[in-house]
Amino acid sequence: MYKNLAGRSGVVLAAAAVAQFLFALDMSVVNVALPAVRVALGFAPLGLSWVVHAYALTFGGFLLLGGRACDLYGRRRMIVLGLAVFGLCSLAGGLAQAPWQLIAARAGQGLGAAAAAPAALSLLTTTFGEGPRRVRALGVWSAVNVAGGALGVLAGGLLTEYAGWRWVMLVNLPLVAAALALVAAGVPAGDRLAGRERLDAPGAVLATGGIGLLVFGVVRTGTHGWESAATWGTLAAAVVLLAAFVLVESRTAAPLLRLGLLRSRWVAGANALVFLAAAGQFAAFYFVSLYMQQVLGMSAAAAGAAFLPFSTSAVAGTAAATRLATVRGPRAALVPGALLATAGLAWFAFISPDGGFLTDVLGPSAVTGAGLGLVLGPVAAAATTGVVPGEAGMASGLLNSSRQLGGCVGLAVLATVSAHRTGTAADAASLGDGYALGLAVTACLFLLAAVVAICVLPRHRAVTAVSHPLTSTGNRLEGTPS
Repeated sequence: MYKNLAGRSGVVLAAAAVAQFLFALDMSVVNVALPAVRVALGFAPLGLSWVVHAYALTFGGFLLLGGRACDLYGRRRMIVLGLAVFGLCSLAGGLAQAPWQLIAARAGQGLGAAAAAPAALSLLTTTFGEGPRRVRALGVWSAVNVAGGALGVLAGGLLTEYAGWRWVMLVNLPLVAAALALVAAGVPAGDRLAGRERLDAPGAVLATGGIGLLVFGVVRTGTHGWESAATWGTLAAAVVLLAAFVLVESRTAAPLLRLGLLRSRWVAGANALVFLAAAGQFAAFYFVSLYMQQVLGMSAAAAGAAFLPFSTSAVAGTAAATRLATVRGPRAALVPGALLATAGLAWFAFISPDGGFLTDVLGPSAVTGAGLGLVLGPVAAAATTGVVPGEAGMASGLLNSSRQLGGCVGLAVLATVSAHRTGTAADAASLGDGYALGLAVTACLFLLAAVVAICVLPRHRAVTAVSHPLTSTGNRLEGTPS
């Protein structure tokens, strides 16, 4: 299926895929190790969650900035810088001797990922022109993204149980080295915008602050609750900053995020869809993992291995989506994929405290994974359809921000919904009931994603880019791959 992705463009694809696998892996690999981390470093119960939240906060908060920076300063520069920071912080985290050191390292990993992830995706959209080759390339990128998130649970369990928790951080180092070697081998250096356009500093401050406060407010609901004045105060401040960001972007000549980009039904629809899909995906991973460990009594390693059917079907779904989208366009895979994921998660909602892996997990995992693969396979192609090369990083940063924010908000909200159903009870029946409700709501999110795909995404494949004077195809891009 990917025989046409050869030569230098194949090296670019490999570099982007390894980088994305690394960042997706790191979203989930640490979760299973948290109990061991707490014992080893002496974390307070409330402080332990910041091992996860510090990464989500900086990754989500700086994605728009990272996306625009790679347009202005060069994709190769930003991916090398981001990977280097990510690798150094992974080493620091693996050697951490105190809680604050590990939290700081995780925050640094998020910064590195925010710089490199949009650059990796925009490398693909500028290397592969719109059409079958781009769809195939983004299909590979999406497959490793899905596989990285799912395999992170397996890797976290195996590494924690057999090598020690520090290896959930140190395992990143060979992946960083491989990605940097591929970048050096195949990514051209001069891929920045010609001219003297500067980074939109006011927009960068407002976007980073607004998104950061939004993520911060949401993740703190685990300790303060949704009814807390601190939670609503933080969220209100985030809304004010983001509203100011929209106002600034509408008036500046060189915006961090050109608002006209959102007039494209492909861009707007794909970002709304990926927000909903990420909210459902993150929450589903969370509930199914807890169900297997806390209700079925499986070990961390066994629970991680139980995600293999999900990973396999997700990769298969991504491959099928790539073939379908190549012939009929992204919408043809997104609609059935969202409906298939809805069916799989609705099946998951029937989990039982007296169930087992074969009866309650295997079947719905295969169906949900296939649906998720069909959704995530072509969504990047949809989100970058009609986007001019000079705004590829901008569109990539927006897509990654939508995914990160969707996962963060969805997990926080659905965890609260599940906990409300469970109450103070800790028995298997009550926990299972709460997880089942959470999975039922995730099914509703994917059903809403299907509605977005049907109503917002255009039926036709061809679109005309809404160009900008400074980034239209009529203005030269230095070193942009053809």
